[in-house]
Amino acid sequence: MPHDTFRVGDLTAVIGDNEPSGEHRRGYNGVWSLRHARCPRSLFVPTYAGLNLEHIFDGATDDRRPEVFFEPRSAPMAFRRLGPDRAELHQPATPVFHLESRTVFTLRPPHVLDMEFRFSPRQHAFQQGWIGLFWASYIHAPEDKSVYFWGGTEGSSPSWQQLCTQFHNDQSTVVSRGDRTTLVFRPDNQPSLFRSLSRLRFDLPLFYGHFEEMVWIVMFDRANGIRLTHSPSGGGFDAERQTTNPAWDFQFILPRYEVMQWYGFRVRTLFRPRCPREEILRAYREWSGGVRA
Repeated sequence: MPHDTFRVGDLTAVIGDNEPSGEHRRGYNGVWSLRHARCPRSLFVPTYAGLNLEHIFDGATDDRRPEVFFEPRSAPMAFRRLGPDRAELHQPATPVFHLESRTVFTLRPPHVLDMEFRFSPRQHAFQQGWIGLFWASYIHAPEDKSVYFWGGTEGSSPSWQQLCTQFHNDQSTVVSRGDRTTLVFRPDNQPSLFRSLSRLRFDLPLFYGHFEEMVWIVMFDRANGIRLTHSPSGGGFDAERQTTNPAWDFQFILPRYEVMQWYGFRVRTLFRPRCPREEILRAYREWSGGVRA
């Protein structure tokens, strides 16, 4: 079975691999649908997904072919239900980058969906010595397409920031204030969200966005390697609502790696009724054990 439905607390989630099913399109692994008892529709575009492992990249490999640019979507992936509240997506070593990965999703009452991602490079396939990974979440035509985070520009004091890029691939990616990693990309590769940097920087590894009367909060267990990314139209156009579907994305950059070594990080998401920002920060501190820059 390529997917299954999980009901925990106020959440109902459909989690699946790269196989198509009904209106859900091939290649959109991750959380196919996420609903809350108090929200009339899924957070994610029905044909696509959220927390979708979309890209593996190294800046040097020719990515102009779809099977390279979207390798995690085209390479084989297996879904496994681990229990009433947990599922795993396993992707054996991929054909181009030879990266094996395991993603475990866990639902927790009343409104938490956790993701733990582990990966292992099986060959020296990353030509510049670093590994780039990218996840997409296609949000279903919200009135407010922005993401919000705690940060600012270099040299400024941190405060709440609002990011709503005007165009796809334009100042799309926000790195942490302490990130000194410089990624080099071959000039003939195709434009991408992960190549386009914003002047903004984040100070806490979290962001949130509004959907109907809900808020979706995404927080990370570290700042090192995490990059926040936005597109105003990455999920296409919603004809019924006459607006675009934004993408609220993120990346993980590993500056150095060893073959056969396992690496990973954790993500906590909350899909819940809107709440004050102080409550968002409190949830982050309780989960992370403190504020991490």
